[in-house]
Amino acid sequence: MVIEIWSDVVCPWCYIGKVRFDRAIEALTNGPDAVSEPIEVVYRAYQLDPTAPVGTSNPVRDTYAKKFGGYDRADRIIENLTATASEDGLDFRMDIAKRANTMLAHRILWWTAATHGTAAQSRVKSAFLDAYFTRGRDVSDATVLTELAASAIGCPTDDVATMLAGDTGRGEVSEELAQAIGHGITGVPTYVIDGAWAIPGAQDSDTFERVIRRAIERRASPSE
Repeated sequence: MVIEIWSDVVCPWCYIGKVRFDRAIEALTNGPDAVSEPIEVVYRAYQLDPTAPVGTSNPVRDTYAKKFGGYDRADRIIENLTATASEDGLDFRMDIAKRANTMLAHRILWWTAATHGTAAQSRVKSAFLDAYFTRGRDVSDATVLTELAASAIGCPTDDVATMLAGDTGRGEVSEELAQAIGHGITGVPTYVIDGAWAIPGAQDSDTFERVIRRAIERRASPSE
């Protein structure tokens, strides 16, 4: 079974959803009621703001104020997101988060899965999310991304830097962005199971686990 997750590294619900989803996958694959079906999880590209300028970043509070109609509204949204994230063990520091273009991050994520496997891709995804939401790092900066990815993968930084210096992943990421449109995905995170069933949003872990178990049962009994 392949589960494709369309998400962005500057999406708060994508980070919250990843923690909840990872918890569900742990229960499905290593718990007392582990399933026998192999589950492969692949992250796909989605950009919340594809028009964000390349090479610059802005405080996320300013971005939210512009998008949601003022700083009071932005502050309430940030406060609610921070509280929700805390319930899942995440320390959101959106006061120092820097909104930026995420194309380079998506190229690295694609390359990681292609060359080092999906488990490594998941680690890189977590590193990028943590860098953005907790540590105030610029996730559009090639040097920052190279350092984070190399550490998460366990490979030389030169490998990542060389990849970014060329065109590797550009076409593939563009194709993933187009696939999102083809799937009718207009918000993230969205979890697509075997290209057939979609789970929208950062559901709780129990919901993820229940839906995936049901999908596995349907694969075993396709006539249902």
